[in-house]
Amino acid sequence: MTLDQIAVGTEVKIIKVGGEGQLRLRLLDMGLIPQTLVRVQKVAPMGDPVEIHLRGYELTIRKEDAARIEVEQV
Repeated sequence: MTLDQIAVGTEVKIIKVGGEGQLRLRLLDMGLIPQTLVRVQKVAPMGDPVEIHLRGYELTIRKEDAARIEVEQV
């Protein structure tokens, strides 16, 4: 399951961060690393972007990027 498929209010744990090169490094730099708990806060009306809560702060990412992050339910 990927982060873009998670319903609002659901908490999940990151399993794997996909992507290549600069994109993957940017996601990791923003704190999206394996074993991190993430809660989906909001989804924009058209479904993009997605706001998530992790490590004490809110982060907004594109749905395309969220689709590269594999997660599991806690």
